Amino acid sequence: MEIRSAKLARKKEIIRSGTTVEQMVRSIADLIITGVMQPGERLDEISLANRFKVSRTPVREALSQLCASGLVCRRPNKSAIVTNVTQKHLASMFEAMAELEAVCARLSAERMTVDERRMLEAEHTRSARLVYRRAENEYEAHNIEFHTRLYRGAHNDHLAELANQTRARLAPFRRAQFRIAGRLARSYQEHDTIVMAILRADGPAAGLAAYNHVSIVSTASTVFADLGTD
Repeated sequence: MEIRSAKLARKKEIIRSGTTVEQMVRSIADLIITGVMQPGERLDEISLANRFKVSRTPVREALSQLCASGLVCRRPNKSAIVTNVTQKHLASMFEAMAELEAVCARLSAERMTVDERRMLEAEHTRSARLVYRRAENEYEAHNIEFHTRLYRGAHNDHLAELANQTRARLAPFRRAQFRIAGRLARSYQEHDTIVMAILRADGPAAGLAAYNHVSIVSTASTVFADLGTD
């Protein structure tokens, strides 16, 4: 009973913080990942609109984005429901993501222009201040930009498209990693290994570092989800 009460209190706290579509997506996704919202639970647009104090339009957009990430299923003429994302399916998505990131990093090491390498290094260096300040949200935004630079640096539009699509589906789970104590500092160190390899134009080393990085993210995200359902 105490665990259920704590989850309900957490649910209300998170929902009150949401005022935009992006915040609603993040809040609802966190509730699903941590097990506060269970598979099969109905997500009524009117109820959510009342909780977030918004119209149904942004709620509908938030649910559409969650459908794209696989966390929510919307059936014709029926309310959206929370889907059951199995560990097997999640692992398969992270496996694909790790392979895509590895290829992007390897090609970035081989193809990035001098200016692109300088910008990557400069942004990475500045992110150290975010780690020092424990600025979780700002570092998360940096993390997205960091990986986007790897996709662009590969100079392969189709590969970048695949990487972005897969990342979008995994976004709630990748974000969850930063709830783990000390994860920001470790993420920075993993990025550093990737950056140094790219600056040396060492494709194999960059690819391996990126693959290992995403594999660690997968483990961290799963740990967070497991903690949330205790």
